[in-house]
Amino acid sequence: MISNGRLGVAVVGCGYWGGNYVRVFNEIPDCRTVAVCDLRPERLMEIKQRFPDVFVTSDLNALLSRRGVDAVVVCTEATRHHSVALECMAKGKHVLIEKPLTKTVGEAVELTRYANAHDRVLMVAHTFIYNAGVAKLKEYVSEPDNRVYYMHSRRTNLGPIRHDVNAIWDLATHDIAIFNYLLDRTPVWVNAVGSRVLGNGREDVGFISIGYPDGVLAHIHVSWADPNKAREVVVVCSDKRIVFNDLNGNEQIRVFQKGVKPVLREPATFGEYQFEIRDGDIISPKVQMSEPLKSQCRHFVDCVNNGRIPTTSGWHGAEVVGVLNAVDQSIRMGGAQVEVEQVGTCYSNDLAVGAC
Repeated sequence: MISNGRLGVAVVGCGYWGGNYVRVFNEIPDCRTVAVCDLRPERLMEIKQRFPDVFVTSDLNALLSRRGVDAVVVCTEATRHHSVALECMAKGKHVLIEKPLTKTVGEAVELTRYANAHDRVLMVAHTFIYNAGVAKLKEYVSEPDNRVYYMHSRRTNLGPIRHDVNAIWDLATHDIAIFNYLLDRTPVWVNAVGSRVLGNGREDVGFISIGYPDGVLAHIHVSWADPNKAREVVVVCSDKRIVFNDLNGNEQIRVFQKGVKPVLREPATFGEYQFEIRDGDIISPKVQMSEPLKSQCRHFVDCVNNGRIPTTSGWHGAEVVGVLNAVDQSIRMGGAQVEVEQVGTCYSNDLAVGAC
């Protein structure tokens, strides 16, 4: 039962992103941020000064017992996502979890099955799926008779350096989620290498190759040590090349209407095939700008209020975690190819069936 006709949201873990969630949920109609939990007294004081009506506490039980809390955003360290989310759902709360959903596929599947069995909304914050530029990118990728050849992405910057996960779990999570979303499928295999250039005990740089069904390849480069900030996804297709540049506000999407594909007729000689080359315009379609985090939060509120299944449900989060686990294994094996655990065998139409 939603309290007072407005969805009451609490935030657990109030670092940079947690603070943004407090703001955004206060700005969404029919919604309000009612409570914040964090272990740092100075951070709670900052939140209280900025949002005087928000209840603050360092005790998770006190937050979950607070009247008016209908849903919880979990922004703790990734290693605590599973335990905190499970406790929240056990107290009857809907849950939105910052990426990555969990650290293991087993934990992700357990959370998702619990949510399904107890009628809770469980959603993972793959925020780029709610980016208007990525939505436009998917429109082009999904055009009839358009074949995707390969994709590549670059996500680099000087930090910010996290202490609970490496740069791959921090940054490549976005690109894996985007690639899965664009293709509506999950990878079959990965191989990856990483480097600990900053000497902080975890990979700061990563290069990942991913194999999807039908021979579609993808490549991801992430880094906490590159002074050039980049957030770019490129999709090369049979008749076009599409570039999404999140840092270019004026031309977030550029479409190069050029491509090459084989002509379906008998070759002139043995082993000689004919190819059709298309050379067209370069266009920059209009993208309706919006704050992706706010779009994501609106979607969460809609799912809670109307019983919808989130676009980035627990199952989608589990699929991304499965890829990340395979990447970790490949790095430990010196870049060897590793099969990706197929989480899809665990569910059908977002209802748990069978076992993982």
